[in-house]
Amino acid sequence: MRNDSLKQSIKVVLSLCLVCSFLVSGAVVLLNARQQENQRLNKINNILIAADLYQPDGNSDEIYKQRIEPVLIDLASGDPVAEQRISPDFTLDDFDIQRFANDPELGENVPANLDSAKINRRSKYMPVYLVKTAGQAEKLILPVFGKGLWSTLYGFVALDRDLQTITGLSFYQHGETPGLGGEIDNPRWKQQWPGKQAFDREGRVIIKVLRGEVDAESADADHQVDGLAGATLTSRGVDRLLNYWLGEQGYGPLLARLRQEWHLPRGHSDV
Repeated sequence: MRNDSLKQSIKVVLSLCLVCSFLVSGAVVLLNARQQENQRLNKINNILIAADLYQPDGNSDEIYKQRIEPVLIDLASGDPVAEQRISPDFTLDDFDIQRFANDPELGENVPANLDSAKINRRSKYMPVYLVKTAGQAEKLILPVFGKGLWSTLYGFVALDRDLQTITGLSFYQHGETPGLGGEIDNPRWKQQWPGKQAFDREGRVIIKVLRGEVDAESADADHQVDGLAGATLTSRGVDRLLNYWLGEQGYGPLLARLRQEWHLPRGHSDV
């Protein structure tokens, strides 16, 4: 057969495609374990960032094991749940927000009129993380997620022991535009969050991401954060997801229970 015939060309192209598909499939299989491990470490690092415990040169696994206690809770009641309630061999290391949300037994629809975070579905259970020193809880880290402009934002917000003061915010997964919505990863933007007040004296969520810059002289400055320049919809997404997850539809029952157990007032007495 002539080397420049149509049939020979098609044969070469198909052979090349077959070889490439085998190489790509093999790479996916071989790298899957490494990718999962990188995702696990990225999530742990962001938990530590939110808790202000991250050390670039430190061993994140060791810091996590020494200082963080994960607890599975029922969102509806705020009560802790035994891992065996999910399945006999389930551990919190196996928890995946997306998989649980889409599971017909473990997930549930979010009513449209209550879905300010635009998530559609959520897991009935969520892990929360207690930061402890000498056995004493000093911070609470809450997983949060919600719609940005182009993607769902997945991250963590940390509250001080007063369950009022935000001590950190970090996102570990999103697909927002680099240089615009992607600025939620910018350390300078994240540095605004520590010290901001999440609730008013009635326990209502008041933390707000503005469309512009915060007026430092304003009486509301203690619960406002600068919006992202050129990324209004991403900023709005962050604002909405925090209002959802810190509110009654999210971690409200958990926060109410912990305030009672820790003998805390309902909200910020100075607001």
